[in-house]
Amino acid sequence: MGVESSVASPRTAVVWQVLRREIAGADHPLTALDVGGGTGGFAVPLARAGHSVTVVDPSPDALAALTRRAAEAGVADRITAVQGDGDGLADLVPPDSVDLVLCHSLLEVVDDPHKVVTALATTLRPGGVASVVVANRAAAVLAKAIGGHLAAAALLVASPDGRGDARDRLSRRYDVDTATALLSGCGLAVEQIHGVRIIADLVPGSVAESEPDALQAFELALAGTSPYRDIATQLHLLARRSG
Repeated sequence: MGVESSVASPRTAVVWQVLRREIAGADHPLTALDVGGGTGGFAVPLARAGHSVTVVDPSPDALAALTRRAAEAGVADRITAVQGDGDGLADLVPPDSVDLVLCHSLLEVVDDPHKVVTALATTLRPGGVASVVVANRAAAVLAKAIGGHLAAAALLVASPDGRGDARDRLSRRYDVDTATALLSGCGLAVEQIHGVRIIADLVPGSVAESEPDALQAFELALAGTSPYRDIATQLHLLARRSG
């Protein structure tokens, strides 16, 4: 039931590390839900490890690619593709029906993140966990400032929800406190917080290509340590529904 370590890259290594540790403690194959899971970057490896995964995504093209990918991996019987979005999750997945929910890079773009997280928590069985990845405001501020866009950086700092100008593709960004408050307010107890892509987005591409193992090890070493965690491109939170 374990997920093979080869699926991780320096950009996703810490998320997979946390998930592998959580899955290792299970005494049965899990029922998982990946909201916004697209083409199956997480769903297919989980299915290959013996778990059942439902992927909810609004894109029919992404779901078609997921279906092909699952078939090629020999796990089509363990993956269910459902067209829909996070805002309508409560109507797509029964309550108390899954052990693990993945919600990666979704809460920044939905209309109502509180509604979505409440639905995530409701789908979980008591004791189930949610893996949540959100965009980090601090990283966006630093990226704009380092790029010489000081006015844009100042706007991100001042914005109540961490959004830039009208061209910003994200509706909001988070920090450790606001992400924790969102999940806690919806009935999920945050147990772990890690930084995702602390260094991977900063080093030259040549380093990422020539030293991927060293880069991945460095990411993992820093992921749970402040202040490095707090300036990562994304934050990963593992939160549990009380049993």
